[in-house]
Amino acid sequence: MTSTYGAGTTGETGIAGAGAVTVTARGLPEWLEPVERAARTVEPRQLSRFLPPEEGGRQSAVLILFGEGAQGPELLLLERAGGLRSHAGQPSFPGGALDPEDGDPDGDGPVRAALREAEEETGLDPSGVQVFGVLPRLYIPVSGFVVTPVLGWWREPSPVAPVSPLETARVFTVPVSHLTDPAHRAMAVHPSGHRGPAFRVGPALVWGFTAGVIDRILHYAGWERPWDRDREVPLDRHS
Repeated sequence: MTSTYGAGTTGETGIAGAGAVTVTARGLPEWLEPVERAARTVEPRQLSRFLPPEEGGRQSAVLILFGEGAQGPELLLLERAGGLRSHAGQPSFPGGALDPEDGDPDGDGPVRAALREAEEETGLDPSGVQVFGVLPRLYIPVSGFVVTPVLGWWREPSPVAPVSPLETARVFTVPVSHLTDPAHRAMAVHPSGHRGPAFRVGPALVWGFTAGVIDRILHYAGWERPWDRDREVPLDRHS
């Protein structure tokens, strides 16, 4: 399955200057096919109860990048710098707001933004990323971001590290087997009343929007294992 946004042509790496952006599932590893199939049919309400308002919100995108490491399939995450105004210190997908040069928010803009932001934050080479799907837009009420999750296969991995310590504290990969391990799963409970999935990844706790999307991907890809939803991790008010 291949779709092209914009004008002109590119290869399967997803982005090339001002040309088109190609989204293709051609050549994906077999283990990633359940994610691609789920992305084609999943509805917004199946991913989150927070959906974009009819008007307003800041258009943004994140890159959900799957690679293959020493422990098998893995996801690329980063830890946001502690001095940021929004979601400081939280683990998250690479991503950020659309810039005018990214293009149409209703066309290829989110794919371009996800790749551009990932390069700016982690230093990855976007030419090694094959974009194979785009999930429905979701909403983060606390920051007002309308987020388009972009699915990528790290076909040709490149070195990654924080590009600017003012934005990114660290960059790391997490094995999917770690995320599906029931021992690493819990429900995060915020003093505001928010309650949602969380993942313990070493010293970090992945929660909020990022954890919610990971949770739904694991579920609809058929990778989820039964876990104790009564296990809770309290968050402080500044989280």
